[in-house]
Amino acid sequence: MAKSLHRATTYSILVNLLLFVLKAAVGIISNSIAVISEAVNSLTDIISSVAIKYAVKVSSKKPDETHQFGHNAAQPIAAFIVAVFAFVVGIKIVEESIRRIILPEDITIHWAIYLVLSATIIIKIMLSKYQKIIGKKYTSPAMNAAGVDSLNDVLASAIALIGVICVDFGFRFVDGIAGILVAVFIFKTGYEVAKENIDYLMGKSADDKLIFEIASKALKIEGVEGLNDLRSHYVGDKFHIEIHVEVNKDISTTISHDIGKKVKFAIEDMDEVQKVFVHIDPV
Repeated sequence: MAKSLHRATTYSILVNLLLFVLKAAVGIISNSIAVISEAVNSLTDIISSVAIKYAVKVSSKKPDETHQFGHNAAQPIAAFIVAVFAFVVGIKIVEESIRRIILPEDITIHWAIYLVLSATIIIKIMLSKYQKIIGKKYTSPAMNAAGVDSLNDVLASAIALIGVICVDFGFRFVDGIAGILVAVFIFKTGYEVAKENIDYLMGKSADDKLIFEIASKALKIEGVEGLNDLRSHYVGDKFHIEIHVEVNKDISTTISHDIGKKVKFAIEDMDEVQKVFVHIDPV
C-alpha cells in the first residue's frame, strides 16, 4: 500500500512541478493575474504533494513506544495544513486581483498561454481520476484530498482561460475578475479538504452503514448471542471499535476469551478498522 501511495504522490509532484514552471513562464510573459494565480495554485499543489508524500511515509510506520496505536493521524493532519495554506494563498490572490480590477495593467497575450492552460485542463482531469482511484483503493484521506484539489484546478484553469480570451478581446478588467474566481476555487479546495479531515482529527464515530457491517460480523461468530454496546471513533484515518458481546454465562472463561478473539480478528480484518476492543458480557 505504502509503495503505491508514494508512487502516486511522486507523480503528483512531478506533474504539478511541470505545470508550475510552464504557467509561471507564460504568466510572467503575459503579466496576467489570472495566469499568475494559476501558477501560484500549482505551487500550492507542489507543497501539498510534498506534505502528503511525507505524511504517507509517516503514517506507514509501525506503532512504537511514543505512538502505540500507529501514525495514522499523519495524513489528515497534512491535509488540514494544506487546507489552511490554501486559504492564505487565496486571500493574497484576491487582494492582487482587486487591485488589477481597479487599476488594469497591460497584458500581452501569447499563443503559449492558450496551449498551457488547455494542457493543464486535460492533464488535471487525468491526474484527478488517478488520485481518486488510489485514494479510494487505499482509504487515503490525503490522496482523496489531492484528487479533489486536482478537479478544482480543472475548473480554475478553465476560468483563467476564459479570462485570457476576454482580455484578448480588449476587456482588460476581466483578468482581475478571473483571478478572483481562481482564488474562489482555491478557497473551495481548502474548505472541502478541511471539512473532510476535521472529522478524522475530532474522532468522529462511524456511520450507520459501517456500524451495521461491524455488528453483522460480530453476530456471525459462533457463540455470540447478542450485542449490548458498540462504540467507534477515528484515530487518524482508521476506526477504533469498542464492542460488548453477550455469551452464555455457563461456558468457561477460556471459551469466552476465544469467542472474543474471533470477534476482534473478524472486525479488524475490515479496511476501515485499525483496532477492536472486545468486552465479554455473560448472560
